[in-house]
Amino acid sequence: QARVRETEAPVRFGARPRRVLVTGGTGFIGQILVRHLLADGHAVTVWTRDARAAAWNFGGAVRCVRSLAELPAAEEIEVVVNLAGARILGARWSERRQRQLLASREGLTRQLVEWMAARPRKPWLLLSGSAIGYYGVQPQGDATALDEEAPPQDIFMSRLCQRWEQAAQAAVALGVQVACMRFGFVLGHQGSLPQLLLPVRLGVGGRLGSGRQWLSWVHVHDLARALAHAWTRIEREAGTPAAQAFNVTAPQALSQHDFTRVAASVLHRPCWMPTPAAPVKLLLGEQADLLLEGQRVVPARLLRGGFAFTFPDARSALTDLCRPR
Repeated sequence: QARVRETEAPVRFGARPRRVLVTGGTGFIGQILVRHLLADGHAVTVWTRDARAAAWNFGGAVRCVRSLAELPAAEEIEVVVNLAGARILGARWSERRQRQLLASREGLTRQLVEWMAARPRKPWLLLSGSAIGYYGVQPQGDATALDEEAPPQDIFMSRLCQRWEQAAQAAVALGVQVACMRFGFVLGHQGSLPQLLLPVRLGVGGRLGSGRQWLSWVHVHDLARALAHAWTRIEREAGTPAAQAFNVTAPQALSQHDFTRVAASVLHRPCWMPTPAAPVKLLLGEQADLLLEGQRVVPARLLRGGFAFTFPDARSALTDLCRPR
């Protein structure tokens, strides 16, 4: 009951209200973030392809624009939160699909930075989405904890995140503070969790492939709080413009099989049906690594900064998300 109340507690972004531009504001994470920003008194603009539908969705409380050119040069935008990007898990990673994914992340972020460069007054902060795919895949059986200093790899999911972050880091030359937020698997009522839990709800959950691959996850409420924490910390330190990365994952990573067993326990279902790796690889190609391989990622910078997770373990997170609404 206490945790239910905590998820309804205000999320505080910085010391005072700001004018904020959000990309990806109509997505699963973006909608939750925008509502938290509004509740904290910030003036929010969402850059979106369907401005009319977005404005309707937010009840007219948010300005929605289809083009950055709609924002007057004289109007100061103080913070940019960049969450836009096409869904990674889906069609096979053909060359064409890879170009689309790069354009939706690296390309859009470049557009944002070019727009900032043309503004007479630059934003002071860019919080830019990234993902723990930055670290590539970790050999199964390797329990090394990957902090923000761990190196990337020369595979597509890692190169995508590297190029995405490099595009954001270009804003430092404009005097903008940049934080690249490397999200783990985000647990919420939307996103991929409902599909992940469906076999468990049907009583046919179990290990995927070996089941030993690491699953680094975060509850969406803690993700919003982590964005607010990074914002507040950078504002308070007020140092020379720089780029830094934050791993946004709960401190307790689990193997895929252990995560599924926790979910089955929370839902009072059995956990016995394995899914072999071969058909998954045949269906998805290189993209199968998203499901069959993993990374044990730790939120080192958040923890050093004193961040306390509301949902540090999978049982508390899944209990919250699986309770009747």
